[in-house]
Amino acid sequence: MADQDPVFQIQRVYLKEASLEQPNSPGILLEQEQPAVDIQLGVEGTPVAEGIFEVCVTATVQTKIKDKTVFLVEAKQAGIFEIRNLPQEQLGQILGIACPQIVYPYLRGNVADLIQRGGFPPVHLSEINFQAMYEQQQADAAAAAGSLPQ
Repeated sequence: MADQDPVFQIQRVYLKEASLEQPNSPGILLEQEQPAVDIQLGVEGTPVAEGIFEVCVTATVQTKIKDKTVFLVEAKQAGIFEIRNLPQEQLGQILGIACPQIVYPYLRGNVADLIQRGGFPPVHLSEINFQAMYEQQQADAAAAAGSLPQ
C-alpha cells in the first residue's frame, strides 16, 4: 500500500544557464536617460526518468535606451523533482505551479546578482502568481485547440 502513496521530493535546485551581455558598452553607460526594462518569464517541465522531472523557470531581462540595448540578462533556474503516484491533472498543476514556486526565488536572486555584478543597480523580479499563470496557459491552450480545424 505504501508504494501507492503520493511522492513529491525536491532532488536538486540549480542554475542551468546564465548570460549577461552589454553590447553597447562603454558608450551607452554615459547616457543619462532612464532605460526601458522588459522582463519575460517562461516555465517548462520535462520528464527526465520515471517519476523524475526537471522544471525550468527562465527570465529574460532587457534594458534599452532608445533602440540600443544597455544590458541583456538571460537566466534559467532549474529543479529536479521526484513526483510519483499522482493523477495526470494533478501532475500538471504540480509541474506548472508548485515546482516553479520553489525554483523562482533562486532565479530572482541570481538575476539580481548577475545584473549587479555587471555594474548596474539590481533589477528585482516581482513575485509571480504561478497558479494564475498556469490557468492562463491552460485557457490559451484550450482556446487554441478549439480553433484548430477538425
